[in-house]
Amino acid sequence: MTSISRRQLLKRAAGAAGAIGVPYLLPRNVLAADGAPGANEKIAVGAIGVGGRATLLLDQLPDAARIVALCDCNLPRAEAFKAARKGEWPVHQDYRKILERKDIDAVIVGTGEFQRVLPCIHACRAGKDIYAEKPLTLYIQEGRALVDAVRKHDRVFQVGTQQRSMAMNRIACELVRSGGLGKVLEVRALCYPGPRDCRTSMFEEEPAPDGLDWDAWLNQAELRPFNNRWMNWMAWRDFAGGEMTNWGAHGVDQIQWALGTDGAGPVEVKPLTPGLNGQVEMRYADGPAVRFILEKGPEGGAVFVCEKGKLEINRNKFTSNPKEIAVELLKKVDAVDEERKWSDQTALWQAKWHLQNWLDCIKTREKPVADVEIGHRSVSICHLVNIARRIGQPLKWDPAAERFLGDDEANQLVKLPRRKGYELPDAA
Repeated sequence: MTSISRRQLLKRAAGAAGAIGVPYLLPRNVLAADGAPGANEKIAVGAIGVGGRATLLLDQLPDAARIVALCDCNLPRAEAFKAARKGEWPVHQDYRKILERKDIDAVIVGTGEFQRVLPCIHACRAGKDIYAEKPLTLYIQEGRALVDAVRKHDRVFQVGTQQRSMAMNRIACELVRSGGLGKVLEVRALCYPGPRDCRTSMFEEEPAPDGLDWDAWLNQAELRPFNNRWMNWMAWRDFAGGEMTNWGAHGVDQIQWALGTDGAGPVEVKPLTPGLNGQVEMRYADGPAVRFILEKGPEGGAVFVCEKGKLEINRNKFTSNPKEIAVELLKKVDAVDEERKWSDQTALWQAKWHLQNWLDCIKTREKPVADVEIGHRSVSICHLVNIARRIGQPLKWDPAAERFLGDDEANQLVKLPRRKGYELPDAA
């Protein structure tokens, strides 16, 4: 068996693929710049958001990088992270302080999805490369604004859909995409629930915890008095898309990868059953139907019904009918010695290798395996499902223009209102 280096594998996978006053700073990692980090120099990273998932990312940061500074609008949370690890990093409450630092090459943005795009765009303007968690966006149009900023400022942007760095997922998606199972007849995905509607007056005001900048925490969302129940933000429509965007960002990303539609999307989306958590079907141009119909199924992927059999792709695993399909696929994974680290199921939440791909690309200036356009397109489909549920009728979608055809009500949901002071900057 031939051993293939991780760099070769990741390059192959990649091939498949401001607030006023925020300065544009030339990062040290630009290869042509004086003082750029050499092959053995650590990339200097700042953290914007130090919550649960961000903590995991920082703890798994590969040796090729070093933490320089932390930021969180909930200041005690960042201070607790620093104290628990006996760190000596400065801690800021305003993320713009991170972006102003000339000693930082890149940032990890581990905030909530409603808080994410604005600091990412400002980071682009400040010349920082970016690793941003998923779901990437709260609504479709801000995702396009983010992609435009990344391209304009030539940034390396990795989205935290770490299954793109898992061999099991890559090989399974390659099999479907290459036609190894024949024509894809249908894709079945988990019927992820959407968010709950909310009103700013739902909960009585409570005293905000010391050290929390509540205004900054709310970000683009409508101002409301503090109540701790808002902090469970994933449940509420003002802050998130529910599990449709949370786990859906992973599962739909695998559908996009396997169908070879990373830069595109469906042309039709329609509800099959009524309600904000109803079943939905979408169709790609000249492609199969994708049906969000399973009450139970692979959260990290989907079931691909093909001419030669069924393949279920999930996080770092797959099953098939007939079983010989999976048996042959597994041989390909086992042949790669460096990928065997993923055989332990306790590694499923690791992001170290995904982070490593990002760091490698910062030095080579190549696109990482989960580039911003890929992440934007995948989560946009999740938004489309939630919009179709809300509108309650079939919709035609133009994936190039990223607009609905002939439906003004649906197009109102492509762009959501933002609170004054948290508007997206102009493209110029």
